Amino acid sequence: MVIKSADLFVDNLVEIGGALGISEIILGVTASAIGTSLPEFGSALIASLSGNTDIGVGCVIGSNIWNIAGILGISATVAGVIGTNKEGLNRDWLMTLGTGLILIFFMLFGDINWIAALVMIFAYCIYLWLLIKAQRKHGKNNSNNDSDSNNDLTIENHENNKKNKKSAINKKSILYIVLGLAGLIIGCRLLVYSGVELAHIAGIPEMIMGLFTLAIGTSIPELVVTLSSAMKGLHDLSIGTVLGSNTFNILIGIGVPALILSVPVEPLSLTLDAPVMIGVTVLLMVLIKAGGMKINRAAGIILMITYILYAIVRIFIIG
Repeated sequence: MVIKSADLFVDNLVEIGGALGISEIILGVTASAIGTSLPEFGSALIASLSGNTDIGVGCVIGSNIWNIAGILGISATVAGVIGTNKEGLNRDWLMTLGTGLILIFFMLFGDINWIAALVMIFAYCIYLWLLIKAQRKHGKNNSNNDSDSNNDLTIENHENNKKNKKSAINKKSILYIVLGLAGLIIGCRLLVYSGVELAHIAGIPEMIMGLFTLAIGTSIPELVVTLSSAMKGLHDLSIGTVLGSNTFNILIGIGVPALILSVPVEPLSLTLDAPVMIGVTVLLMVLIKAGGMKINRAAGIILMITYILYAIVRIFIIG
């Protein structure tokens, strides 16, 4: 239910965004990233409200590690290469890294309370403002290019193009977005409830359940979108979805629940899980720079091996 609902939500949101002329990378870090992050956000919010905060925090941090090391690793390995836009990468990667550091900073003080939540939500608003500025610049450049290339077009053709753009927005898409959102809410509630019960039955710590089982499960939409985008050559959408999703997961996925109820911090998540999240974020940029602004197959394999090693250490050695 969660996967199909997220798929329904993202497909129609991206379709509307495309019809409005929003650039690929902006779509990636906003519509696609937010849409594919809704399972994590819903799970974190519901887990926090139901008192299972370990699952909520674990789901967010675990998803962020999996998104970069797992999803981008798999996508680059299968697709062979994932290219990137330097300007968009610098902005979104720096925001992802800064977001992780903000989280660690507040984790140092113990519980993540409403003050930290307000800072996180405000930081996301700043990020959205930067994206809007980037989109305006993109739109301005496109309009200038259009005016140069359409000098020979008649006014009638120009008006027809405008009408076609408007008619591209299907009213059913709005309905599907609402249905997708409703399915996500119900599905995430079932996920959290089932995850908690299975953890208790099997004697598995809730943090481990959140870090791996729920984190990977709720990140399947990101895997589908990122992998399909990479295979289709939509590289900016592919990387933008992952980076935008990681930013959203922390600032909103933890920020909103913390605004309602203080989120406790497990010592191990501060000393291991969060630093690993920062580490794979830095590793991603190192690999991209080494590959000439591309994530090649070798880099993808390195990312996957990194995730496997982290999982082995976290589950079997530390526990």
